[in-house]
Amino acid sequence: MHHVEVFLLVAGAVLVAAACRRRGLPSPLVIVAISLVVSLVPGVPRYEINSEILLEFVLPPLLYSAALASSYRDFRAQLNSITRLGVGLVLLSALAVALVFWALEPAVSFAVALVLGAVVAPPDAVAAAAVGRRLGLPRRVMTVLSGESLINDATSLTLYKVALIGAATGAWAFGGALGTFAVAVVAGVGVGLAIGWLVHAIRVRLDDPVVASAIGLLTPFGAYWASEAVHGSGVLAVVAAGLYLGHTSPRAGYATRLYEEPIWSTLDILLESFTFALIGIQLPWIIRDLVASDQGLGHAVTVSLAVLAVAVLVRPLYVFGTAWFDNLRLRGSHRPERDALTVRESAVVSWAGMRGVVTLAAAAGIPATIDGGPFPDRATIQLAAYTVAIGTLLGQSLTLPWVIRRLGVGSDDEAAADATQEAATRIATADAVQQVLESKRGDLAKVVGQPAADEAIDALSARWRGRAAAAAVMLDPENAPDLLPDDVDARESTRGLGPVGKARDGRLPGAAEGRRTQQFRREIIAAQREVLMRRRDSGELDETVMRRMMRELDLEDESLSSSWLERVRD
Repeated sequence: MHHVEVFLLVAGAVLVAAACRRRGLPSPLVIVAISLVVSLVPGVPRYEINSEILLEFVLPPLLYSAALASSYRDFRAQLNSITRLGVGLVLLSALAVALVFWALEPAVSFAVALVLGAVVAPPDAVAAAAVGRRLGLPRRVMTVLSGESLINDATSLTLYKVALIGAATGAWAFGGALGTFAVAVVAGVGVGLAIGWLVHAIRVRLDDPVVASAIGLLTPFGAYWASEAVHGSGVLAVVAAGLYLGHTSPRAGYATRLYEEPIWSTLDILLESFTFALIGIQLPWIIRDLVASDQGLGHAVTVSLAVLAVAVLVRPLYVFGTAWFDNLRLRGSHRPERDALTVRESAVVSWAGMRGVVTLAAAAGIPATIDGGPFPDRATIQLAAYTVAIGTLLGQSLTLPWVIRRLGVGSDDEAAADATQEAATRIATADAVQQVLESKRGDLAKVVGQPAADEAIDALSARWRGRAAAAAVMLDPENAPDLLPDDVDARESTRGLGPVGKARDGRLPGAAEGRRTQQFRREIIAAQREVLMRRRDSGELDETVMRRMMRELDLEDESLSSSWLERVRD
C-alpha cells in the first residue's frame, strides 16, 4: 500500500466512525459495510499490508490503551474467570475450529487448520464493553470481558505463531508448543513489568507532561519488541506494562494524566477504524480469488459458515461447563465470594464473544507464501476468519443489548456502593486537609500574627469540612451523618457551612495571600491524592470511583497552574 492509499483509507474510516458515534451506531459494522461498497468501485486498488505492520504497529497500542484503563485490583479479583476464558476457552475454541476445518479440508495439514483456529479464537471486548457501559453492566462482568480480551490475544497469537511454524516445517510437537507457550508467558510478563517499572521511574521524575506522554506512546512498542527479542509474548509484555503503569499513574504528575487520556482515545479510534476498513476493502478480492480457484466459492462459504457456528457454540458450552473453576483459589487471586458471576451474568458473558481487531489483523497477516510455495487454502482461511468476525459482530453485537435487558443484568447495587465509598472517602480527605492546615498554623502565625493565623486556618478548615460533609450527605444521605465528626452538623453541612464559622473564599489574609495560598492549595490536593490511593490499595475505594475523584483533583491542580497568579509568578 502506498502512503496516499493508507491516508485515504484511514481518513475515510475515521469520518464514518465520527458519524456513527454521533448517531449511536455500531461503527465497526458500518465501517466494514461502507468499505466493502467502496471496494467495488472501479479503479479502487487492492490493499495489501505486511502482516508484521498489523501485529507490531496496530495491536500493541490498542492493547496498551485498554490495559491502562483497566483496574489491576479488579483484574486480580477476577483472575479465575479471566484465566479460564482468556487461556482455556481460546485453546478449546482453536482446537474445535481446527478439527472442523481439517475435517472439511482433509488435504491441508492440521497445523494449517490450527492457524485458522488461532485466528478466530480470541473475542474482542471493545464492542461488548461499549454496550456494557451504556447499559450499566456490573463491574465484575466488565472486568471479566476486558481482562479476557487482554490475555486471550497473547494465547491466540502465541498459538498462531507456533501453528505457522508447524505449517512451514510440516512438524507438530505438542511438547515443544507447550514449552514455547510457557517461555512466552514468563518472558513476556517479566519484560513488561520491567519496562513498566522503568517508565514509571522516569515519569515520576519528569516535570514535563509532553515528554512524559511521548514516552508513554513509545512504551507499548518497546515492550512488544523487547519481549519478542527474547522469545516472549509481546502481547503479554504490553498488557503487563499497561496494567502496571495504569495502577501507578496516580504517582505521576497530574498533567501527564490529563495529556494522555485524549491521546490514547484518539489513537484508538484511528487504529480500530483503519483495521475494520481494511477488512471491508479486502473481502471482495478474497472472494474473487476463491471464484478463480479450483475450490470454488460455494465450498469456501460452506466451510466459513461451519467455522462460524463452531466459534459461536463453543463459548456458552465452555462458560457454563467450567463455572466450577471460579471456586478454586488461584495464586494471586483475591476474589471475594460476592464477586462470583451469577448464572445470568455468565449468560451475558457467553454471548459477548464478538471477534474484532486481533482476528482481522491476524487473518490479514497470514503470509501469501510459506516454505517457498503458496500458503495452503489462504483465501478460504481468510474468508472463514472474516465471516466469524463479521458474523459475531452482526449477530451478537446487535443482540447483546436485548440479552442484557431480557436477563435483567444491571449494576444498581454498585451505584449505591460507589456513593457510600465516595462519601466516606470525602470525609477522610477532609481529615487529611485538616492535618495539612494544622501543620501550617505556626508558620502562618510568624507572617500575619497568631490571631490572624488562627482565624484564617479556622476559616479554611470550616470551608473544607463543610464541603466534604455536604458532598457526603448528598451522596449517601442514609449513612453519611454517621460518618461526620461530632462537631459537624449534617443539616448545616448541606449548605456547605462548618461549625467554626462561615468560610467565605478561604483565602489567606494580607501578605500571606498569593503564592502562599497557592502552596497551601497544592499541599491540600496532594494530601487528598494520598487518601485516594491509600483507600484504593486497601480495598476501601473502587478503582473507578478513585479515578473519577482523582480527575477532579487533577483539574483543580491544572486550574492553579493556568491561573493568572501562577502565570505572573512564572
